[in-house]
Amino acid sequence: MYIREAHPEDGWKVQRNSAEGISIKQPKTEAERSEVATVCATKLALSFPCVIDGLDNKVEAAYAGWPDRLYIVGKDGKIAYKGEPGPRGFKVDEMNAKLKEVLSK
Repeated sequence: MYIREAHPEDGWKVQRNSAEGISIKQPKTEAERSEVATVCATKLALSFPCVIDGLDNKVEAAYAGWPDRLYIVGKDGKIAYKGEPGPRGFKVDEMNAKLKEVLSK
């Protein structure tokens, strides 16, 4: 899920972005947000679908998606796994075990 930009040029800018040549303004339209998400997914070579939160940021608010959060949504559409805020809270082995369990059902 691509949510609002965490460190935009026109907001809470961080030096690391400047050092790495990353310069993104906070999208002001859904088209701009979609464009930024597409560039991000392409540069990261993501192999899974990327969905985009609306400008109202409802998904981010509902799932506590900032700064990073990992979820597994079960085949029934319900949350099967909710990770801790990341990246420090990422428990890859725990999530992997849950994913295997969900996929085996």
